[in-house]
Amino acid sequence: MAVTAQSERFKKRSRPKERFIEMLLFLAAFSSVIVTVSIVFILVYESATFFANVSIVDFLTDTMWAPLFSNPRYGILPLLSGTLLSTAVALVVAVPLGMIAAIYLSEFAPPRVREIVKPLLEILSGVPTVIYGYFALLFVTPLLQATILPNLPGFNILGPGIVIGIMIVPYISSVSEDAMRAVPDYLREGSYAMGATRLQTALRVVVPAAISGIAAAIVLGISRAVGETMVVAIAAGQQPNLTIDPTQPAATITAYIVQVALGDLPHGSIGYQSIFAAGLTLMLLTLFFNLAAYFLRRRFREVYE
Repeated sequence: MAVTAQSERFKKRSRPKERFIEMLLFLAAFSSVIVTVSIVFILVYESATFFANVSIVDFLTDTMWAPLFSNPRYGILPLLSGTLLSTAVALVVAVPLGMIAAIYLSEFAPPRVREIVKPLLEILSGVPTVIYGYFALLFVTPLLQATILPNLPGFNILGPGIVIGIMIVPYISSVSEDAMRAVPDYLREGSYAMGATRLQTALRVVVPAAISGIAAAIVLGISRAVGETMVVAIAAGQQPNLTIDPTQPAATITAYIVQVALGDLPHGSIGYQSIFAAGLTLMLLTLFFNLAAYFLRRRFREVYE
């Protein structure tokens, strides 16, 4: 009886502390929802003012983006093509490199090597993006001109895209490696028992089993590439150009937002409001990639479970 009474008194004393901690955790989680909703509200509210003066059909179908001209035109397609093109180039570089690094660190690297290589790889994500921008402009583009593409313009999408790919390698490799290391060892042991090599086990057992985490890593890399600003603002040329040729100069949505935000356009003007419409487009693009990754993860889970 005495033990039971002491236990009840302990529970009564601990309940206020537990409730206080639960409330703090709830507020921390709820604050992220509030911030997200606030961002969406501001973008939608400001974009509504823009679309009250600009047709949404012209915004989505016009092939020219010239909001600062005397006869302004607000076709988002040139900025959208530049954004998608730079992201595609970055993924061509980052996905193979990131996956090779993740497979090596997860399945082949000794623990000592992993402890050294992984932090060094993640240092890339801490380098300021403005340095990456000048690296693309002053090193990568001249290197491409000297070795592969002598007629490559000084401003282009290819050089910045390659550098963005290098920049997002840590995001893809780190998250993918964590997903692979979370795969149960009995799957590996079963594969070895069937006579598979380490490489066959990595490619045919571990990677499919970790596909959910790998998809999340790639989406994280896509979101990082889509939202990159300084690299393309410095090295891509900031010229809205509807093209699928990465050797041409182009502008991205983020680069345009920076260009206008740092310019002399008065607040409240249609030209200034256009940055919110562009930002809303960027948010919807990122949402599309996240939804695509969600359904992709669900499909692969159904296949491999």
